[in-house]
Amino acid sequence: MNAYEHSVSLEFERCTGCTTCLKHCPTEAIRIHNGRAEINPHRCIDCGVCIRICPHQAKKATCSKLDAVMKYKWKVALPAPALYGQFEGLDDIDYVLQGLLDIGFDDVVEVAQAAELVSAYTRLYLKNESVTKPIISSACPVVLRLISLRYPTLKDHIMQLLPPVEIAAKMAREKTKREHPELSDEDICICFISPCPAKVSYIKNGFGSYQSQVDEVVSVSDVYFSLLNVMKRGKAPAPISRSGMVGISWATSGGEASAIFNDKYLAADGIENVNRVLDQLENGNISSLEFIELNACPGGCVGGVMAMENPFVAKARLQTLRRYLPVSQTYLDKKQQKEYIPEGFFFEEFPTYRPIQRLSENFGESLRMMAQIQALREQLPGIDCGACGAPSCRAFAEDVVRGNASRDGCIVERARQRTEQEEQHDSQ
Repeated sequence: MNAYEHSVSLEFERCTGCTTCLKHCPTEAIRIHNGRAEINPHRCIDCGVCIRICPHQAKKATCSKLDAVMKYKWKVALPAPALYGQFEGLDDIDYVLQGLLDIGFDDVVEVAQAAELVSAYTRLYLKNESVTKPIISSACPVVLRLISLRYPTLKDHIMQLLPPVEIAAKMAREKTKREHPELSDEDICICFISPCPAKVSYIKNGFGSYQSQVDEVVSVSDVYFSLLNVMKRGKAPAPISRSGMVGISWATSGGEASAIFNDKYLAADGIENVNRVLDQLENGNISSLEFIELNACPGGCVGGVMAMENPFVAKARLQTLRRYLPVSQTYLDKKQQKEYIPEGFFFEEFPTYRPIQRLSENFGESLRMMAQIQALREQLPGIDCGACGAPSCRAFAEDVVRGNASRDGCIVERARQRTEQEEQHDSQ
């Protein structure tokens, strides 16, 4: 039974079985059966690639609606830094933050502000000689789930600091409790404004034994249209923002890594590039680095499928916006710089490794099935056409051996057999 709650789903009536998603899914989680796509929940990492590339908009991201959030007595918005890149001509973040208050939120705590704290503590984390390097950022939930499913040997490389959204949620809840002790937990809604469906899944399922402090997640695209109706550039907004260049830079690939003030880092974005980096790291081909930032979405969080703007346009807008900001508005004093990271910034346990490639719990049976897969793979045409409903001939062979498909599903093989039978008939 699959206990993981996903945020990427299929709209069955829209799907035509065109195989576009089949060929692009990074974990081979999709099959085409009876002319429609099916998503294997055990393999899906909620990266959103299928949403981005589906020509029929048959895949969708599931999250809360803004109306549902407004039913709470006290609502705190946690805007992702990527939100600021959605607006043309924006020269002051406070216009967006004031807009969030105007559409019904009671308070705003910036994820960018929390990101600056995480960056500061990451620099302390890197000084610890006991951690396994290179350290892999824990900010992207797609990368975390991908490692738990496919790269278990890299688990010890993951930085055990909570991502900025969780730090922002803790800050928001503590502030609300301090300023409004009359409110109960049921009265308060900590709402993250997300560009990415994977963060919805992360918040629903937690990470290992850690349960998220966020109550609801709404999409950047949902909030965008509401903000357009209330944002007014004529009047100067109240000075609300507490973030600088460092925090805003987290929205784009390389922003987190550059904030560690260490040139021994690597930043990669796009799920294909993420897989390549993890493959190299697992094979021991990356040893001179100290920090690795990986973002599944192209361009970083600005490339999330729940955002509105083209990620490259959003990135350009954020680069312009950064000119008006200080480097950071969150600093650790000299005492904090010497002390260890507060306990509340860590998660303690990693998720249980659930291998998507294990064929059987029995080692001998796994070896037997692997031999069968290889033998069948050599008999197949090797053109990876997808007509069988699997993304590759190797995947089809595995499906056959697992009992999830019939060998007759390969139309090329069927045509070859038919031709051989006709030739034999003619020769007689």
